Amino acid sequence: MTVSEQPLIVCVDDDQAVCEAMLGLLKALGFAAEAFLSAEALLQSARLDDISCLISDVQLSGMSGLQLQTRLIELGYRIPIVMITAFPDERIRNQALSAGAVCFLSKPVLKADLLNCIHTALARR
Repeated sequence: MTVSEQPLIVCVDDDQAVCEAMLGLLKALGFAAEAFLSAEALLQSARLDDISCLISDVQLSGMSGLQLQTRLIELGYRIPIVMITAFPDERIRNQALSAGAVCFLSKPVLKADLLNCIHTALARR
């Protein structure tokens, strides 16, 4: 399998350490992975058409993960999204899932849970 054939998993989190840890994990699991420190940086990226699954923190500086989800839908992207948060809130969870998020996970994210969510997302692609 060439790199271009691997699903591209993108992480958006404004915490550099989280991005680095997520990239390391995703690459160790065999995925092509990229990270962005803001929703705005992702939206300006040339990679939007290549994303197989997006993992986004709910609370970001600037545009939130939920706002990013809404913006991607408005732009016509149907990227499966896994939302993660350090502050689980049932209302936010319901909002994310009703807007089409595949999963809603609490930090610290367990590897097995994340992998299950990614596989679910890729099956939807």
